[in-house]
Amino acid sequence: MASNGEERRSSSPSRAGTGTEPSSTADSTQLDTTEDFEVLEEEEEDEDLSELPPLEDVGRPPAPPREDAQPAGEAAEDPQEWLDVLGSGLLKKKTLVPGQGVDTRPRKGQDVTIRLKATLEDGSVVEENPALTFTLGDCDVLQALDLCVQLLEMGETALIQSDAKYCYGVQGRSPDIPPNAALSLEVELLATRDAPDLELLSGKEKVELANRKRERGNFFYQQADYVLAINSYDIALKVITSSSKGTCSHPARATCALFLLQLTSGLFAVDFSPEEEAELLDVKVKCLNNLAASQLKLDHYEAALKSCNLVLEHQPGNIKALFRKGKVLAQQGEYREAIPILKEALKLEPSNKTIHAELSKLVKKHADQRSLETEMYRKMLGNPSAAGAPGKCKDKLPWSIPWKWLFGATAIALGGVALSVVIAARN
Repeated sequence: MASNGEERRSSSPSRAGTGTEPSSTADSTQLDTTEDFEVLEEEEEDEDLSELPPLEDVGRPPAPPREDAQPAGEAAEDPQEWLDVLGSGLLKKKTLVPGQGVDTRPRKGQDVTIRLKATLEDGSVVEENPALTFTLGDCDVLQALDLCVQLLEMGETALIQSDAKYCYGVQGRSPDIPPNAALSLEVELLATRDAPDLELLSGKEKVELANRKRERGNFFYQQADYVLAINSYDIALKVITSSSKGTCSHPARATCALFLLQLTSGLFAVDFSPEEEAELLDVKVKCLNNLAASQLKLDHYEAALKSCNLVLEHQPGNIKALFRKGKVLAQQGEYREAIPILKEALKLEPSNKTIHAELSKLVKKHADQRSLETEMYRKMLGNPSAAGAPGKCKDKLPWSIPWKWLFGATAIALGGVALSVVIAARN
């Protein structure tokens, strides 16, 4: 019996491999136990082999554990991992060289200097700048840079992959960047510093800075990004209108150290020459006109009207402001007010075909509006012109008999007929 049992145990693995069912419960139990035992033996052998040192380390003492080793179960951070900046997959950032810590990241409003290398998807380089300086958050550069540089640490080098939406958009940049082109931007943060105080800038510096902001707004306007255009024009106006006077508001400012410092340093004096004031006014008018155009594109009529009025306060004969004010009033349905303004603009520039076309269109719309209003009043008052209808008929039919005469003749005829009937009845 023992030999028979041994034969069964020796043949059981082959049956298990072929999927043959055992003939008895006892045989099945022995088969399962044998398989489990063999598996456990294999696991123990694997465990023993894993503890053996590599061949080249045979005979050497095991190396001591590294102090900087990560604890078991804790994964090290991967600096190559992509960060989805906006969560849409259209703007991603990957760290190539780590920086000096999160505390060294720049803040909005600071001036930053970066090293930039921009390439297309085919690898062709379209821009390289070893030291590009701009104000973070002012939209002075590509939107991809404005959004990602604030995530860089000092000394960090990162790769930014951006959709065309955050670069040069559907128009591209002729001749090197085609429309709808995605860009790869390699950026290194070199330096950060606080932006200069606008109130301390000279007239020339203000003109230069405001013009740069205005030109950036023009770029966004051409890209049909009117929101960013408005932002740039607002910043330019802020530069121009920033006061050069002292900023101390201390109640006892006569004894305030800040007030005395500003007084002795000449901050309360007039800093601008007449030429600089004229240049600042010229830039301000241009910014306000372009701001009104952008606001009009977004149907912000009240804001556009305010911008036009600010221009006309400085230059009552500014044709662009008059034209845009007329368009704003027309969009609001104020044709009666818009037409005189456009006529005034046309008087200043009679050859302007655009003003001619707009004025003709408004005159027609105003006439249609008056017709509708007249018809509405007639319906509201019960058609008061009906009393004059006979007069109109008389004008149209001069040969017709007046209704009073017709009524009298009819009465006489009927009376004669009745009298004839009575006489005939008596006879």
